[in-house]
Amino acid sequence: MRVSIIVPTYNNLKYLKFFIYSLKKNSNYNHQIILHINEGLDGTLEFAKKNNIQFSCSSENIGLCKSLNKAANLVNTNYILYSHDDMFFCKDWDLYLEKEVKKFNNNLFYLSGTNVSYKDGLIKYNCGSTPDDFDEMKFNNFCETDNSRDLQGSHWAPHLVHKEMWERVGGFSEEFNPGDGSDPDFCMKLWSNKVRIFKTISKFKVYHFGSITTRKSNVKLNNGTKTFLLKFGFNPRFFRKYYLKGEKVEIYNGPLEDPVFSFNILYDLVINKFKYLYHYMVSKK
Repeated sequence: MRVSIIVPTYNNLKYLKFFIYSLKKNSNYNHQIILHINEGLDGTLEFAKKNNIQFSCSSENIGLCKSLNKAANLVNTNYILYSHDDMFFCKDWDLYLEKEVKKFNNNLFYLSGTNVSYKDGLIKYNCGSTPDDFDEMKFNNFCETDNSRDLQGSHWAPHLVHKEMWERVGGFSEEFNPGDGSDPDFCMKLWSNKVRIFKTISKFKVYHFGSITTRKSNVKLNNGTKTFLLKFGFNPRFFRKYYLKGEKVEIYNGPLEDPVFSFNILYDLVINKFKYLYHYMVSKK
């Protein structure tokens, strides 16, 4: 099963090269790789051209959301996999995804990879902090022997959706540029379009070096929580807790259901509504 891997990158060539290396080495199919190159002042453009990697580009940093949408315009497969450029994909990652996709008889699914990291991963396991000190053998051995279960909910990128669903929800919402809050927004749009399978695949592991691109000192993050709250009437934490069941680590047990109202959910919702009114009134001044 071929997929289209869309990757925003911003003057991050060392990590991007390592990411591409992992795809070339650990994939079983010849996947379409599409970059959106922001600025490309570090040789990223030349690297993409030399290695025949498809790309869109901009002379300035246009933010994660807009970058993804531009890259997605070049997709030529049925599946879109969004990834960061500072990840290292495990062996046979595409076979694990293919096995999952074959279980479904429609396109109503969202499949996440399992982030492994030395600091902030879903699984904390130290295989190095940069490509220079990354212990590839240690990571491979961990992936082969780890018996973690698939998890309920979304744990963000990397994630796979069908192209038809991507287009139905309009890709990533650009009001969340440069990117904070964009993942829960994308999931909320999928939820509104009847997606109820949000599953994190244990065997599809990636080593994440830590949002190197989006956390650069010259990138001013947006207030994604506020934007999400004003858009949907509750914040991302409320959505993740009561809809995606992803706030705590839960073993995957099938499609999610609409939240059942209880005292706790009503209490949190009232608090969210007060926050909504406050931000709404402030934004009108």
